[in-house]
Amino acid sequence: MLRTPTGGAGNGTAAPGQRAMSIGTVLLQLRDEFPEVTISKIRFLEAEGLIEPERTPSGYRKFSPADVERLAQVLRMQRDHYLPLKVIREHLDALARGEQAVLPSAGGRGDSGDTRWDQEAGSATAARIGRSELLAATEATEEQLDEWEAYGLLVPASGGSYDADAVTIARLVCDLGRFGLEPRHLRSVKAAADREAGLVEQIVAPLRRHRNPQTRAHAEATAKELADLSVRLHAVLVQSALKVGFH
Repeated sequence: MLRTPTGGAGNGTAAPGQRAMSIGTVLLQLRDEFPEVTISKIRFLEAEGLIEPERTPSGYRKFSPADVERLAQVLRMQRDHYLPLKVIREHLDALARGEQAVLPSAGGRGDSGDTRWDQEAGSATAARIGRSELLAATEATEEQLDEWEAYGLLVPASGGSYDADAVTIARLVCDLGRFGLEPRHLRSVKAAADREAGLVEQIVAPLRRHRNPQTRAHAEATAKELADLSVRLHAVLVQSALKVGFH
């Protein structure tokens, strides 16, 4: 269980008795809850002023338990509330000052619009978000979003809204962009995903057409399991191919 932070982004020094951690150790601690987090993501959040870990004389980062908890809070607010980093930073800094800050909604829209809020849990429950919410959550520009759509990486609904997966896709495209991979380079990834989805659909389509509700429910569970297996196989095949390439 991560400890609650007692300071803001500048509170990176570990208290007496608390062991400072390397960025690799922090990554391992966060991976259970945030499997998609990377070292580059942590460095990016530091560059954006969300955290300020202590630095050794040789320049290595040393994270306190408060730094790790603050990182987890940032990642949760991005994942669950689709908030831009500036809003997250201001909210956490207000809490660090002891203020009773209310968590804002994406785009400052409160409870209106496409996104509904579960007041008890404080999290987004809607399956779709609007264009402005997507831009706010990913801190992307209109031009970037247009380009992602042009290459088929994101496909809006007829009303212009997006499903919740769009936020994750957009963030991953941005992360890949920091390594020089542009949307045009990702067309093959999208095409491979479409082929895998088509294969799953062939298997479950007869079940989905069945009149029995239990059979249709079984179709959805089967599709989810097949998708998970496909993703795992894809990841292992890529990692295996890279190993071969380095030998």
